[in-house]
Amino acid sequence: MKLVLERAVPLAPRRVPLMEALGLAAAEDILAREPVPPFTNSAMDGFALRAADAGPGRLPVAGTVPAGMAEVPALGPGEALRIMTGAPVPAGADVILPLEHVRVEGDWVILPEAPRRGANIRLQGEDIPAGGRVVPAGAVLRPAEVGVLAAIGCPEVPVRPRPRVAVITTGNELVDAGDRPGPGQIRDANIHSLCAQVLAAGGVPLPRPRVEDRRETVARALLGALGEADVVLTNGGISVGDFDYIKAVLEDNGAERVFWKVAQKPGSPLGLWVLGGKLIFGIPGNPVAAMLMFEEYVRPAVRRMMGYRNLHRPARAGVLEEGWTRSGDARRTEFLRVVAGPGGRVALAGPQGSGILSGMMRANALAVIPEGPMALEAGAEVLLHLLDEAEDH
Repeated sequence: MKLVLERAVPLAPRRVPLMEALGLAAAEDILAREPVPPFTNSAMDGFALRAADAGPGRLPVAGTVPAGMAEVPALGPGEALRIMTGAPVPAGADVILPLEHVRVEGDWVILPEAPRRGANIRLQGEDIPAGGRVVPAGAVLRPAEVGVLAAIGCPEVPVRPRPRVAVITTGNELVDAGDRPGPGQIRDANIHSLCAQVLAAGGVPLPRPRVEDRRETVARALLGALGEADVVLTNGGISVGDFDYIKAVLEDNGAERVFWKVAQKPGSPLGLWVLGGKLIFGIPGNPVAAMLMFEEYVRPAVRRMMGYRNLHRPARAGVLEEGWTRSGDARRTEFLRVVAGPGGRVALAGPQGSGILSGMMRANALAVIPEGPMALEAGAEVLLHLLDEAEDH
């Protein structure tokens, strides 16, 4: 993972309209150019008065102050002004008595009790002072941040943009989701699951036309994708079969191989290359391996390119409800699809074959089994990566 993140450089900042900034990370500290609220105003519909004049009794109503009033009359001693929520507090007033706490009789307001000085008044700058840091660099803009930025008069925001991720699936055996497979064919689920993962990670998926297992076709697709994307994600054609051309095409065109093959299951043929400063991930074609490798390697890279501070899913310990036996090489890390329940109890999400995609649908976590043990007994503690819980930004 260290090799991936060293090369996943945050994208160059750009300014985007505020309405397009949701989910993006601020590229710099954003400061308030003016206070919020910009003037002292009423928090309630009611009456503005002087606390010194209040108490059981009555005061004459000298006028009304609506919201948006430009020239507000001053409040004279011994009188009250009707005022609306958000309206500027008249000079001389130091309390707003809510409408529901009084009784109005003609041009008089009847006060049942003496209010507290300053009650129901929103002071200038009490929310955000002028010059204060509103959003720190690297913070992800949620709906609340978007609203605050609008309040301080920030119609455009400096952010790290969303990476454009080209997704290429390869294989002569694949057909579209809406087609009926013929003999030896299967529907291409991976193009849909991978593009959905890109979108869920915050990136912009660019699904490319499916590629036949021919060297010249693979080369044309890869070079075309590099021309329009920040990241290229290939699926299939990455192992050592007679029709696996991804690795050879990339390296023949000058791509730097960062790594190829990792000691893990599923997904051992995973590879990463860099060409023209852009990342190319070669992901195995087995559906589960494809989704797992995106989750563990590509997703953190996409988040880093977006300038996010936290890159990985939340992790916690869990306890296996049943025993597990390794089916392969003990020198590999294994990722199990599991269901993490209350109290940290963990159950397998069904069979663990790399083609059983429905297990990913049932799983809410990945159990990471390090190299070494050939079996774990029921009650063993395992590390979980929680798929259904968003990380802190």
